[in-house]
Amino acid sequence: MLFDIFYMLFNLGLTAYLIGNMTNLVVHGTSRTRNFRDAVQAASEFTARNQLPKYIQDQMLSHICLKFRTEELKQQEMLNSLSKAIRSSIAHYLFFPIVQKAHIFHGVSNNFLFQLVSEMEAEYFPPKEDVILQNEAPTDLFILVSGAVELIASTNGHVQGCVKVVVGDAFGEIGVLCHRPQPFTARTTELSQILRVNRTSLTNIIQTNIEDGEIIMNNLLQKLKDPSSVGFKDADAYLGCMTKQWMDEGHLLGKFAHVGEQEYHPQRDPSIHETTDTDISIHDTTEKREMDETNDLIKCGADINLTDKYGQTALHVAVHKGNLQTIKTLLDQGANVNKADSRGWTPKNLAQLLEQKSIYDLLQTYEDRNRNLENHKIELMELGKANSFKYDQGKDRRKGILNFVNPHSFQVATESNSGSCSCNSVSQIMNLAKRRVTIHMNFHKENVSDIQLGKLITLPDSLEELLRIAGQKFEGHHPTKVINRENAEIDDISVIRDGDHLFLQ
Repeated sequence: MLFDIFYMLFNLGLTAYLIGNMTNLVVHGTSRTRNFRDAVQAASEFTARNQLPKYIQDQMLSHICLKFRTEELKQQEMLNSLSKAIRSSIAHYLFFPIVQKAHIFHGVSNNFLFQLVSEMEAEYFPPKEDVILQNEAPTDLFILVSGAVELIASTNGHVQGCVKVVVGDAFGEIGVLCHRPQPFTARTTELSQILRVNRTSLTNIIQTNIEDGEIIMNNLLQKLKDPSSVGFKDADAYLGCMTKQWMDEGHLLGKFAHVGEQEYHPQRDPSIHETTDTDISIHDTTEKREMDETNDLIKCGADINLTDKYGQTALHVAVHKGNLQTIKTLLDQGANVNKADSRGWTPKNLAQLLEQKSIYDLLQTYEDRNRNLENHKIELMELGKANSFKYDQGKDRRKGILNFVNPHSFQVATESNSGSCSCNSVSQIMNLAKRRVTIHMNFHKENVSDIQLGKLITLPDSLEELLRIAGQKFEGHHPTKVINRENAEIDDISVIRDGDHLFLQ
């Protein structure tokens, strides 16, 4: 009897254990299946409700099925749970040989590749799924590890070309490196494993490895010269300026505009034109946005249009950085809006390329102002040569000139047809449009409106002539010095501005 009791208890325990484990396994399996079924049903309802095309519905279902099959792998979750050093070691072991063979990275240093693979993530894509859409914003660069991907270029819905990506090669690099919308659609033709690196991470790595960045752009140019490249019959014309523009990003800025602010490091930039300490500081302070120091350097006579070995001025740098206040300061001091760099890019072209509308409108406003100034200059020069100035005509034109010329600036920028600065011509304009001043005998500390017996005269060419004219205007007085309204003695005729009140003693 005792044996039978223990035997029955053992059977009951064993049976309960087996039933419990079987139930757990069944519930676990059915829960995954149930979640998968619910996801498929939700996707089907979504496509039906929004009347999406059949091919989009197929891609959604394929993606859900692949996610269901690879759910147990949990590759990315496992990597994220590890430390940075372990993740870098795993990425180096898995991805380094693949990335090293990619054409776009041929010839770059091992340090660059090691930094790059640490930022890469592996993803799986089912057949007939779009990895990149044509004309979408570039966000990632991809490298094909296994499977098959084809690049499709189309115009108005008509396929213009189709090229297959070789295993181990990169795609999406044209949009990322040239900062252009993606020129093609990348679509898988079979189950594929693809490495992905974010554009921001790639940009940061290139900016710390300038030489490797130049190698990458040369590799891209060589690839685009291949006639089989999709959608690029004129590769040289397309990339000619973009190569320089990208390298300038690596050297000079961190933006791409509103894409994320990067810090400029002049100690890593070999492109600074080493002439004088003042000239170098102009570039440095512009990059660091030290407005007060920039203004001080300009007042000390620094060349506002100085270029580095790439032909770039401080205004190019400010446009790259997107610093509106710096741009205004440089323009007020005579920066050339249309001065092109070695590849033909002007600050206005760069603002348009970077899609910075406020900066572009500001540059356009200054360009229009300078163009009007040039027209006034031509008119006045011709009239001066003909010796046919009339008082009323001279008054009107003088008013037009003084609206465009900033008398407080030490330098005025005018744009000619060639886009260069002609400051000598501006000086001729100022000579033709004589400044008018009001002279008074003895200094008066009250408001100008209280001063009596002022004389409005045309400012002569020298202080001696001014004192002589004052002696004629105020009989019985023989002035020997000129003082302004701030009780400061004037010893240089050039500092007197149009409309000033001068007091003679």
